[in-house]
Amino acid sequence: MLSVPSPRTTTLSTVVGISFVMMACDQAVAPTPPRASAGPAEVRTGATPYTVYATGLLFPRGLAFGNDGTLYVAEAGAGGGASTSGQCDQVVPPVGPYANGPTARISKVDRQGNRTTLASGFPSAVAAIGDVNGVADLAFQGGKLYALVSGGGCSHGSASVPAEVVRVEMNGSWSPVANLSAYQAAHPVANPFAGDYEPDGTWFSMIQSGDGLVAVEPNHGELAEVNPRKGTVRRIVDVSASQGHIVPTAIAERKGAYYVGNLGQFPVVPGTQRILRISRSGEVSVAATGFTTILGLAFDHGGRLYVLESTAAPGFPTPMTGRVVRVDRKGTRDVIVSGLFFPTAMRFGPDGALYVSNKGFGPPQPGEILRVAVPAPSGDADDAMEP
Repeated sequence: MLSVPSPRTTTLSTVVGISFVMMACDQAVAPTPPRASAGPAEVRTGATPYTVYATGLLFPRGLAFGNDGTLYVAEAGAGGGASTSGQCDQVVPPVGPYANGPTARISKVDRQGNRTTLASGFPSAVAAIGDVNGVADLAFQGGKLYALVSGGGCSHGSASVPAEVVRVEMNGSWSPVANLSAYQAAHPVANPFAGDYEPDGTWFSMIQSGDGLVAVEPNHGELAEVNPRKGTVRRIVDVSASQGHIVPTAIAERKGAYYVGNLGQFPVVPGTQRILRISRSGEVSVAATGFTTILGLAFDHGGRLYVLESTAAPGFPTPMTGRVVRVDRKGTRDVIVSGLFFPTAMRFGPDGALYVSNKGFGPPQPGEILRVAVPAPSGDADDAMEP
């Protein structure tokens, strides 16, 4: 039987990697994933249908839509064999050391669901326990596409390419904008978790905000703003200073405030994670509680908040327990869709549907994008979460 570490931090690498190994080696702890159905693409979970919009993806993560409706997908990639052992501090076992290869990429998906590669060659870091970090998220700013490259950095096995934000051109070329590895080395947080510390971080989510970009880093625990014109990085708030090591992962913005969800501690305890409201000046308050392993947040046009829970079962990450929960201002919660296989991100499309990165980590692959036809809410017309 696989030996499991005592409760510790849960970067995505730790939880996912241990889950990956457990599913392969210990069927009594985590159930075997069900075989894919040969039936139609549309599935009903409760009253909400979803379709497989695109497939053929390499651990899909964050999503962004262009003005023409094209969907862009960040992919973690397949890792590689390059090592930086002896060149710099490594991530401690069992997560580290990492190996790296230029296999992360960005795909684009047309309105018919056809996938092609837009840009490739990004660093993809595979942990000793199997998880992969590569391109983590995407956002448009000023008509340009920007990518959050989480797989870079010497501690991830990438000596020449750091963790960074890059600008991606529509011809597939890309260029550095902001060095996140250097930023975190120069700006330590108040309460780093030594037992699972990643020098280059595990940057996970990024959104467009005003004239800049705002990114979330779970391992150190912070929210930072990137100026894409100047290439500067400014801390908005050190989440660890007031909240401890909660592992913030997901971000959405509404009416001048950021809403940040967290992944939480390992093993998973359902209902123990929360959503923070963070002002532009860094003031932190609790907006909602009672969630599990949050990896995505999104607001609809009515101000209702959608929360992506990657695994809702207690203990170790469990396949087919991911779900999306809708929350209104009264605190009413509706499960919009459930039975998802380790989803990692979601975004509303221009058609009003919710698009979800599914099979974002762990077996099986290829990963896919689901299109969820969101049901209309019942109750008051004004159901916005905030007063």
